[in-house]
Order: sequence, then structure tokens, then C-alpha cells
Amino acid sequence: MGTISLEGLEFFAYHGYYPEEQRIGNKYALDIIITTDFIKAAQQDKLSETVNYETIYQIASKVMQEPAKLLEHIGFTVIERIREHYPLISNITVRVSKFNPPVGGVCTRAVITMEG
Repeated sequence: MGTISLEGLEFFAYHGYYPEEQRIGNKYALDIIITTDFIKAAQQDKLSETVNYETIYQIASKVMQEPAKLLEHIGFTVIERIREHYPLISNITVRVSKFNPPVGGVCTRAVITMEG
């Protein structure tokens, strides 16, 4: 077993609970950590025996284009879509960050972390 991580994926998207957030948009970041058995890929040097980073990025990018109200929904959907493509993955951790959330004061970002 090992982990494959994509860190600091950045997107501009139109998520948010409030209508103005959905209209104006904001900057978001995703960190995705996948735990899986990639010993065959390591031994055979074959991409087909592991998780393709490009595929994970494309999945995340598509999810980020679909408006959502909650960061939790984004995290859940990313996990669900990755599992659809790679059902044998042991665990997926997704961290979703929203920069400058509307909290009525200074806040660099709001972050949720989900596992599935």
C-alpha cells in the first residue's frame, strides 16, 4: 500500500450558500490523497497498474464546474467520482478550501476534510 497525493489544485468556481457567492465566484483549492496498492505499477513501471494523476485532476475539475452550496458536497462528490473510476482504491481523503469566505471578518480560508 502507498499514497498518491495531488496537492494545491486551484480552481475559480461559483460555489456557496449565498446567492452572491454563486454569482461572483471565488478561489478554491483541493488536496486529494489516495491510498492504494500500487506495487504492480512500481514493479512493472506501468501506468495502467496505478492511479493516473491526470484522470484525478480531470475528475476534480469537472466536479468544481458543477455549482454546489457546501464544501462538504464538493468533497463527497469528488470521492464518489474517483471511486466510480477507480473502485479498488482503499481510501480517499479530500480537503476542500474556500479562500476568503464570507464570515463577517478576516478569514484566509474555510476548509473541510472528508474520507471515504
